[in-house]
Amino acid sequence: MGRKLFYCAGAIALAAAGIYLNNTSLLAEHRPGKPVLLAHRGIAQRFDETDLKNDTCTAARMLTPKHDYLENTIRSMQAGFAAGADIVEIDVHPTTDGAFAVFHDWTLDCRTDGHGVTREHSMADMRKLDIGYGYTADGGKTFPFRGRGVGMMPTLAEALSTFPDRRFLINVKSRDPSEGEKLAAVLNGLPATRRADIIVYGGDEPIDVIRRLPEIKTASRKSLKGCLTGYIGYGWTGVLPDACKHAMMLVPINIAPWLWGWPDRFLNRMQNAGTEVFVLGPYRGSDFSTGIDDPALLARLPANYAAGIWTNEIEAIGSREK
Repeated sequence: MGRKLFYCAGAIALAAAGIYLNNTSLLAEHRPGKPVLLAHRGIAQRFDETDLKNDTCTAARMLTPKHDYLENTIRSMQAGFAAGADIVEIDVHPTTDGAFAVFHDWTLDCRTDGHGVTREHSMADMRKLDIGYGYTADGGKTFPFRGRGVGMMPTLAEALSTFPDRRFLINVKSRDPSEGEKLAAVLNGLPATRRADIIVYGGDEPIDVIRRLPEIKTASRKSLKGCLTGYIGYGWTGVLPDACKHAMMLVPINIAPWLWGWPDRFLNRMQNAGTEVFVLGPYRGSDFSTGIDDPALLARLPANYAAGIWTNEIEAIGSREK
């Protein structure tokens, strides 16, 4: 019995050593370079993030403005790139006249002087709206951007043509597969080298369509969950789930240290699979995640970290990382 226990303990120790050696970052090659900074909605007004829901009007809970940029505008994109962003995230909706509007909300009522579901309007009509109409930091007493956002809602085509050599992350706001077909047609009209500069994320159904374009990395709720849970489950083997291949992976900073091989071996595995990793702020159990938005969170990243950082404060983070 004693000999059997000895051999069993030895086998367990040998297996544990193998798992350690296969996953320790201490023996992994360090990725050179600087972080890839992703500016969420360009430079945008911040808002109180307490108890957010899908239908929360964030413009009505704006924090005291530090600047006069409005999200998802050409001007905010330009400022984001100028502040150090390598990628700017934008939100899109199809319009009734065949374009894609760059705008976040499902409806127009929160931010603009328009009404109704965004995708049920023409781009021609939405160009007349004031996209700064609904912003208030004092419960509706004052509206500092009212009248200053008329005609500033751009199209996806304008964003891509204005910044022909810049990278974008495009957020599809629906679960409609036909939206994926429409967006795929737009992106398929771009040169393959340009498509390689674009990432698309959103609902499972439209992303399943976009995924057919081989140059474009994608992410959806299904793929993000499948990659994360699968990697935690058996990533120690070095075998990656299919959902982790040629994709975008979002990793909350409080979960990152629990990933096999974090940071360098994990990042190398993802890079070898054609996947870009972006670290977010802490995950706290809701559908909403913060970004790496302050020096304290930035300091929690590994030394010489050289992968993606998702931030809502590119003007602050960019100055520290570039």
